[in-house]
Amino acid sequence: MKLPIPCSPSWPVLACLLASCVGSGPALPPPAPHANGQVLWEIVHGQCVPGQLSRGDPAPCAVVSMPDGAARGYAILKDRNGVAQYLLMPTAKIAGIEDPAILQPGATNYFAKAWDDRGLIEKRLGRPLPRTRISIAVNSAYGRTQDQLHLHMDCVDLSVGAALQAAAIPRTGRWASHVVPLHGHPYRVRWLKADALEAANPFTLLAGEMPGARRAMGAWTIALIGATGDDGAPGFYILADRVDLAAHDDASSEELQDHACKPERGEAAAPDSQGRGP
Repeated sequence: MKLPIPCSPSWPVLACLLASCVGSGPALPPPAPHANGQVLWEIVHGQCVPGQLSRGDPAPCAVVSMPDGAARGYAILKDRNGVAQYLLMPTAKIAGIEDPAILQPGATNYFAKAWDDRGLIEKRLGRPLPRTRISIAVNSAYGRTQDQLHLHMDCVDLSVGAALQAAAIPRTGRWASHVVPLHGHPYRVRWLKADALEAANPFTLLAGEMPGARRAMGAWTIALIGATGDDGAPGFYILADRVDLAAHDDASSEELQDHACKPERGEAAAPDSQGRGP
């Protein structure tokens, strides 16, 4: 039995919590500091929100939505990487998946908001996408570079979609008993009905259903991938992976995305990262 790592007075509180919680795996050291980790927050808080409030222009963001105020709002920014990757971020200061704010009663369901705005990806590509090509991912505290919660909105890697379909995930509303190896890492997967996303926040599902996750959320990554059942019923796969430093797994489900948005056979090619066609 591994004992929790003792907290150092010099460690940040959240890092200490991550280090001392065993969760469903071995104890972890605190994540490394993220150099320039406030860049996204400075863009959202210093440019996008003031622009929206003062002149109705969210630039450089594509969207700023705050119908209930900044505490529950969000902004969407085109990422510099990828032809159609967008980042959805709270307009409140929320560090990441480990932040207790995401599990508060009535917290904004950022996954649902990102899914509702998936049309931005299609507009950028200039073509419609089936739900099975769209994914939303949040990296762990160990697998990110920014300390403002951000959800990666982008195409899913074609091999991931094929592997999930072949894995025959049961539609029981529970996490499958077997893991699905994706990009060399073991992902736990559950099915979610399409009409359940609004009320079933994936952060809350992970914290409430995965042993040990609530006490060490920063060690986990979550992805939401559009799916269609064998009977044609729409739904989602929710995927979760926990950091395993010994296995060189920093729990970054962004790895499941295809930032080039390579087309399926018969599809037109995507424009390049500058928005130009092939």
